[in-house]
Parts: sequence; structure tokens; C-alpha cells
Amino acid sequence: MSEAPDTMTGDTADGTREADWLRLDPRTVLVRVVLFSGVLAGAALPVTVALAGPRPLWQAVAWVAAGVTLALLADIVAENVRLRRTRYRIGAERVELHTGLLVVQRRSLARERIRSADLTANPLQRALGLVKVRIGTGEHTGGSESTLELDLVTRAEGERLRHELLARPAASAAPDHDPSLATLDPRWIRYAPVSFLAPALGGAAAGAVMQVSEWFGAQAEVIDWIGDRFQDVSIPWMIVVLVLVATVAGAVGALGLWVEMWWNYRLEREPGGTLRVSRGLFTARSVSIEERRLRGVELVEPLGVRALGAARVDAVATGLVKDEADKHTDLKTLLPAAERPVADRVAAQVLREPRPPTGAPLAAHPRAARTRRVRWALGSALLPVAVLVLLGLLLTPVLLYAAAGCAVVLGPVALLFARDAYRSLGHAVSGAYLVTRSGTVRRTTVALQRSGVIGWTVKQSYFQRRAGLLTLTATTAAGAGAYDIPDAGRSEGLTFAAGAVPDLLAPFLEAVPTQEARSTER
Repeated sequence: MSEAPDTMTGDTADGTREADWLRLDPRTVLVRVVLFSGVLAGAALPVTVALAGPRPLWQAVAWVAAGVTLALLADIVAENVRLRRTRYRIGAERVELHTGLLVVQRRSLARERIRSADLTANPLQRALGLVKVRIGTGEHTGGSESTLELDLVTRAEGERLRHELLARPAASAAPDHDPSLATLDPRWIRYAPVSFLAPALGGAAAGAVMQVSEWFGAQAEVIDWIGDRFQDVSIPWMIVVLVLVATVAGAVGALGLWVEMWWNYRLEREPGGTLRVSRGLFTARSVSIEERRLRGVELVEPLGVRALGAARVDAVATGLVKDEADKHTDLKTLLPAAERPVADRVAAQVLREPRPPTGAPLAAHPRAARTRRVRWALGSALLPVAVLVLLGLLLTPVLLYAAAGCAVVLGPVALLFARDAYRSLGHAVSGAYLVTRSGTVRRTTVALQRSGVIGWTVKQSYFQRRAGLLTLTATTAAGAGAYDIPDAGRSEGLTFAAGAVPDLLAPFLEAVPTQEARSTER
């Protein structure tokens, strides 16, 4: 809907004109009451079952219905009061929000500090043409002091606020011919089941079945039913089958979650230098990132996704802070898992580079780095073997056979992971970007603006000193705040850091005289 929000007339107690203040959409009350009704309905069923034990069912239903009705009426009153006491104003210098149920809270943000204005809408809000507007400054405060939320306004009002608050002078006189950098390719859905989310969802589904059965006092029956299905199957095969069932359930859940999160996906560059990511099937999301806050990109390749030749693109930018309201949302993702050439192309377009820095050839690390990874991998693999051997000597010889089997299986796997971890190491300078890559289970390739590096941290453990290695950490105000170059050669790593960001590390380095210089001095 496109009607303007209600305004207020007259003067306030502090002398400002009320005509400058705007109200939230009145249908906010309807949305909140409907959502609260769903919560009450979900809680009413287990409460009714619990109360029905010592008393007749009709009495339990009557008590629960009365409680639900009172809670619903109280919520309706509270939401109407909240609506009447909430107002906002977009001034020339500040964005102000006054809200509160019993005590009015007055909060404001300076417009020059505003870095984001993101829109979200769940299915009910979308049906009513409403959105939630979240205005942020991008400061790492860890609380709500750096954000304001307008919950809810019309979509037209939300778009108007977003354009007004993020309006910047155009970076160039000639706009981009095609503002669209990437759009949804339905084939990308094949990467959802191989992500780490699939097994997590499978485990969550199994846990939910057991939890719900416990609520209704039927957990023992569920366990007995599973036991009856596998009464003629050995315990190891039963475990394998249950793990496969959970994996399939997790894969299906991952597919559904991917569709909900990434349907209607679009990455575009707006006039004035703003990247906008819009996506979502049921809950529509719109995230804006100013290009002047962008310090680079990160290619993320989890093991399963990398095996299929795909990667995800994340933004390395200042101000992408996850607080309690954003803990279920990945605000920095610019491109979901897609083919590696597509990811490199999008990374280059986002950075306005002719060639993707993430595809630059990387310098290999010394062989001592490979030796360290082999030791870590074998140590991790042999630890459970040692535990089984100890228990076998103390309890039963059967565990010794299990230890031998684990050693045969885990040893080669550990060596494969160590080899892959070493081959994943690398660093380079590609134009204006510092590139570093590491990781095997979750390999990441970071292209970081050299001008965005504000410091270097050099770490060297006892074992690294013996091996002639060190770990360099590039410090920046964007993204994770620090990006490592692990186990680089001592002299090569320091030379690389001094050359990548001139005059930052050079004053702390001491030149090592060559053999010819030593002979001359003598």
C-alpha cells in the first residue's frame, strides 16, 4: 500500500512541531496480535495436556481458554498504547524515535553516521504490504544504541526511507548500464544438501521428535517402536540406518531452508554506490551495503560445497554487526553457494576490478607448514585410538580391535586432510588487494584492500620458531577484524607484509646483511 503514514499536528512539550513526526502503520497492532495469538495457541496445547491429568478435560480446556482470552485482551490494549506512544521523524541532521509503553524512550541517530537501512517482512506483513525498517550506523557497540527499528510501516514508506537515508552523491556521471550483478539460478539449490547445515538440521529433527514425545509422555513408546523396527538388525547397522535417516531428513530441511532464504535473490548496484541484496520466499529481506564501507570480499568454501566446485561470497565491510536481533541472519552474504567461476566473477564486479583478486595465483608456504599439519592431523586421529587401547587393556580386549580399526580408518583420512590443509595455504598481492587463503573443512579466501589494513600482528610459537615459521595477522576495521596468514616462512612472511602495506611494518624490521656485505665489512 502506498498511503503516507499518519502525521500529528500541534506542538509537543519540548517545543517541536508535531507535524514533523510520523506514526507507524495502524495495522501494526493487527500483525502483533496475530503473532501473539499463534504463540498462545502453541503454548495452550501442552498446558492443556498437563492440566488434564488431575482434573477433567473440560475444566483444563476452560482454564486455558480463560487464560488465553485474558492474555490476548491485555496484548491488544498494550499494542494500541504502544502504537499511540510511538513516533519517528527524519530530520535534516538526525533520525529520531520516541517509543515506550510505560516509560517513553527517546533515541536518535545522526544521519551522517547512518550506514544501513534494511527492510524485512514475514508472510503476514507481506500480505498486508508492511515492512520492518532497521536503521543502523554500523558501529560495533554490541547493543541497540547503534540501531533504530520502525516496526511496522508501509512498503512504500520503507522504500522511501531507505532511499532518503542512504542517498549519496553518485560516484560517477555515467551510471552502470546493468545494475544487476547476480540473480537467482535455481541450479544452485544442489549445494544446499552438502552444506554443514544438513546434518545439523537432521540432528535437530531427531531431537525434536524425542522432545515432543516427552511432552506427551510417549517417549518410551517411540523408543520401543524404533526398537521393534530393528529387532532383527545388529546395533551397528541400526546406528548406520538411523544416521542415514537423519541425514536425509537434514538434507530435505536444508533444501526447504535454502528455498525460503534465497528465493527471489538479486544482487544489484544502486546509484550512489550502494550494493543491495534482496531475497526471501516467505520472509522478504533487503540488505544494503555502501561501497565506501567495503574493504574486500571473502570466498567461503565448506568441504562439501568445495567438493562440487562451488563457493559463497561474503562482504568484508565495516558496520556489518550481528546483535541479538540478527543472530539468525547472515547480513554479509552477497552470493549463496554457486559455481566457483560465478563466485569469482561476482567478487570482481563487487570490487570493480577487471580480474577477481580471489583467483590470483598464491605463493606456497614452506614444507615445514605441511609437517606441522601432518603432526596435528595424526595427533587428532591417534588420540581416540590411544583412549580405546587404554580402555581395552583395563576392561575388555574387544576394544583393542576397535582401536586397530580406528587406526586403519582414521590414519589415512587424517593424512588426506593434512595434505589438503597444506595445499590450501597461500598468500599474494593482487593489485590493491592482499589475498590470503587457509582452511580445509572450511576454506576461506580473503581479498582485503591493502589500504584497509591498519596493523600487523606477528605471532610465533616455540615450535614455529624451531621450524622457521610465523603467523601474520592483518588487522582491519572491517569484517572479522583480523585475517591470518598462518605458518608463513619467517623472512618471506615479513618481507611480504612489509611490501603489501608499505611503511606499516618496515620501521620494525632489521635488515639482515648478506654474505657479500659481511665479507666487505671484514
